[in-house]
Amino acid sequence: MPIAELKALLWWSALINYLFLFIWFGAITLAHDAIFRLHTRWFALSMPTFDALHYGGMALLKIGILLLNLTPLLVLCIVY
Repeated sequence: MPIAELKALLWWSALINYLFLFIWFGAITLAHDAIFRLHTRWFALSMPTFDALHYGGMALLKIGILLLNLTPLLVLCIVY
């Protein structure tokens, strides 16, 4: 794969992943109680556990985006 295409792929991948992260954050912020009720139908979760799981999941996603999309993109931009 040519370097230019790889850079474009990493840019688009980072953009789509950040869009997903913002939608997730918005859903949890705006519809917290409804999502909590939906999840407690399936799992026995307390409110603090539910919040911690979503906060941790968002943190993992953000770290994944940084490590798997933005770091290789930065390296390619510096080297080429």
